[in-house]
Amino acid sequence: MAVFNKFDQFVLDLATKVHNLNADALKVMLTDTLPVRTNKVKADIAEIAAGNGYVTGGNVAAFNSGGDTAGLYKLILAPAEFTAAGGNFAQFRYAVLYNSTASGGPLVGFWDFGAEVNLTNGNVFIVGLDQVNGVLTLQ
Repeated sequence: MAVFNKFDQFVLDLATKVHNLNADALKVMLTDTLPVRTNKVKADIAEIAAGNGYVTGGNVAAFNSGGDTAGLYKLILAPAEFTAAGGNFAQFRYAVLYNSTASGGPLVGFWDFGAEVNLTNGNVFIVGLDQVNGVLTLQ
């Protein structure tokens, strides 16, 4: 499983009420360019081209739960699923989680899959978000 890497700006955005992780719409978009931890908003990321089932902005990672247990908050999101239809997706290696509700699309974090992914027509790629430990935890 790919490891989650948070963007530095995410911490400040939490402190300044940019994100409501339990209510805002979070999305996963795909890129073939290594994200930089200092990226701040969606426009800082070179997203793959739309087409063949991939839509600009990516797919929703639906909120499943976000709760506090003994001072530990876990954000649990449904996996984001991408299906190539009518042709292949542009090649990608990274999946980026961002807030599509807040202005500008502030970034949360990204996953590196370790190698280029070539999603061919009729196939599915799932960004499998951890349903037990959560996408991220706050303590």
